[in-house]
Amino acid sequence: MNKIALVTGATSGIGEACARKLAMIGYNMIITGRRAERLDALARELSALGVGVITLEFDVRDREAATAAINGLPPEWQEIDVLVNNAGGALGLEPEYEGNYEDWDTMIDANVKGLLTMTRLIVPGMVKRDRGHVVNIGSVAGDAAYANGNVYCATKAAVKALSDGLRIDVAHTKVRVTNIKPGLVETNFSVIRFHGDKEKADNVYKGIQPLTGTDIAECVAFAVCAPAHVQVAEMLVLATHQASGSVIHRE
Repeated sequence: MNKIALVTGATSGIGEACARKLAMIGYNMIITGRRAERLDALARELSALGVGVITLEFDVRDREAATAAINGLPPEWQEIDVLVNNAGGALGLEPEYEGNYEDWDTMIDANVKGLLTMTRLIVPGMVKRDRGHVVNIGSVAGDAAYANGNVYCATKAAVKALSDGLRIDVAHTKVRVTNIKPGLVETNFSVIRFHGDKEKADNVYKGIQPLTGTDIAECVAFAVCAPAHVQVAEMLVLATHQASGSVIHRE
């Protein structure tokens, strides 16, 4: 059986692109997400590439559902070689003192606790087998806060710390840990951040050619396909006219 990759949040954006890219290079795919119809459509597309596909419909914020889904995998699908912790996102763009409690909970539960849940469920098997690769999708926002980014930036700083900590914890094994840190990527990310306001979302990318989900998927594939003795610990990926999380030249 081909190697197996699991991608969370595979129903759109970076996660969907990662699932597509990993399938293209021969991985059998476990794709997870909250929207069954999107998962099914992607599964049909990936199956056409000649790889095996399993869909798991759950929200990474629901630890019981995630645990049941992973524990319920057929035995031949339980030896996961690559875990891409992608599920999560940003909500709101207000000053910290005006933030929405529910938005905070959603970001922390998905971006931090959801990542931890999936890591806890998958990585023990990798350690036992002495092989595997965890790819966490972080952000340039995890390196330095930007105006009104507060809680989102904090969650992505946590992703960096958790990636570094896991890398230390598995250093005695052949398990590798990579933190991919994108800058501006044009996906459904901003539409969700602004609670469906497409006009506000479009303004985020106005005057600059942003990255695409496919660009980030190529970075994930590069890290995963590196020789076994090579561990790409971090990769910061920005649009050409973006210098940092807050410095962007718009034309």
